[in-house]
Amino acid sequence: MRLRIVALGQRMPSWVAAAVTDYAKRLPRETPLDVVELKPAARDRGRTVAQMLAEEARAIAAACAGATVVALDERGAPWSTRELAERLAGWRREGRDVAFVIGSADGLDASVKSGAAAVVALSAMTLPHGLVRVVVAEQLYRAASLLAGHPYHRE
Repeated sequence: MRLRIVALGQRMPSWVAAAVTDYAKRLPRETPLDVVELKPAARDRGRTVAQMLAEEARAIAAACAGATVVALDERGAPWSTRELAERLAGWRREGRDVAFVIGSADGLDASVKSGAAAVVALSAMTLPHGLVRVVVAEQLYRAASLLAGHPYHRE
């Protein structure tokens, strides 16, 4: 199983890449984590938000080809770390690659969310995109640790 963070947005602060790289290195070799950065649609051409989101959805679909998609949205379902671990275990058994998708400043097109295997909220609060990358990478590491039998601090 390969894990992917597909994120609209570029030019993140250096601490974002450093933290994501650190957590990616901690993951088991059989569960590599890649980050795919996509350029958001231009916001200055007189197009509607719906048109821009549709353009971004096409880029997301290409970046997620062959993977199970988990769309990240503040209105999604709240998953616990244990639930994430259980989902990862199931996807691993099925031999699936998984892409966690982070939208642009305007979020994700409805087609991305409706086509996703799950729509998940990391928080009801709006989080900076760079921080979302770090939180996803950390939670993937923590979930993989649970699956490997390492104790979880709350259990």
